[in-house]
Amino acid sequence: MKRRAFMLSVGGVAAGMVLLPRLALAEAGKIDWYTGSDQNILDFWTNIVKPKFEAANPGITLNLVDGGDNAGLQSIAERAVAAMQTKTDPQADYFETFDPRLPAGGIEAGLWVNMKEAGLSNYSKVNPLAFDGDYSLPYRGSQVLLAYDTTKLAPADAPKTFADLVAWIKANPGQFIYNRPDKGGSGGNFVRRAIYEANGRDVNVFKIDNYTQAFGDETLGKGWEVLKDLAGSLFDNGAYTSGNTQSIQLLSQGAVTMIPAWSDQAIQAINTGVLPETTGLVQLTDLGLPGGFSRSTLLSNGVNKDASLKLADFILTEEIQSAVLTELGGFPGVSWDYISADLREKFKDVIPTTIPVFPGGDWEKAINDGWYRNVAPNVDRNA
Repeated sequence: MKRRAFMLSVGGVAAGMVLLPRLALAEAGKIDWYTGSDQNILDFWTNIVKPKFEAANPGITLNLVDGGDNAGLQSIAERAVAAMQTKTDPQADYFETFDPRLPAGGIEAGLWVNMKEAGLSNYSKVNPLAFDGDYSLPYRGSQVLLAYDTTKLAPADAPKTFADLVAWIKANPGQFIYNRPDKGGSGGNFVRRAIYEANGRDVNVFKIDNYTQAFGDETLGKGWEVLKDLAGSLFDNGAYTSGNTQSIQLLSQGAVTMIPAWSDQAIQAINTGVLPETTGLVQLTDLGLPGGFSRSTLLSNGVNKDASLKLADFILTEEIQSAVLTELGGFPGVSWDYISADLREKFKDVIPTTIPVFPGGDWEKAINDGWYRNVAPNVDRNA
């Protein structure tokens, strides 16, 4: 699944290696750029980043390629590992977002550029919340937040903590809904935030490699109690939407007053009129709802590595980072101090102080299965 793929499974380099069809040799000054993200990301780079970057860097062009999905990008990365061994052209330079822990052993083999040591003039501007190692460059983020109807709920009264949110939901029965956790990240991360709350808001409790049946039953079980307690106060006495988009539709129709929503989807929905301008956005201040950042990676053996470094520096400029917010609806990858004052004021209620990232793997399966069994046993998972 392309969208919201913040956690990737780790695979081996040699096992199951797939070499893509041979392409023409790379041209000097042409950055071969790949993405596995959605069409809106490719459109953003095509319509905004590419023309601005090429105008600022005569002689350098961007060749934007849709790599399909994360599996497609991993195949290209595995091809680059093989190219290192044969000292040939990897036919790729820049991944729009990819986890450098893939393929396994790639970092140790020197496959990826160390972004911390690359000498980028804008590297110091990166939001400290966004770092995930030295071999990737955060440039855009998305986080689940609360979207609400300000004609029904004044911004001053919008919940700022999870306890406030629970109290508001119970005091306003039928006015809140979230989607099933396996049908979209907005509801899935609301569920995860409830699990964090039930475990003392300690984000260190859950790690990618510490799931066991007993530990999962203990920690997730606390979250199920919180969510079961809320069920009767939700829309239609305990209904759940089938995805992120359906939740936004119910808010736009006035059927509910508040929903959890991805920051980029909500901002774009407001900008395009899908949600009215009276829609408010707010983030919890005790512990934000989960989210994550997309991080670019550069091949160390790319023919146009130097040009790619110029591109990496360029996407951290205020012009592009502001466009991430206003045109893409994402969060900037740089600290908000490097965004214009008017944009900081406009989005002050959603500037995150925390961006918890819940691990995937066995935890994801346990959350999805456990939610259906314990919170919504009457919901048909396949409907």
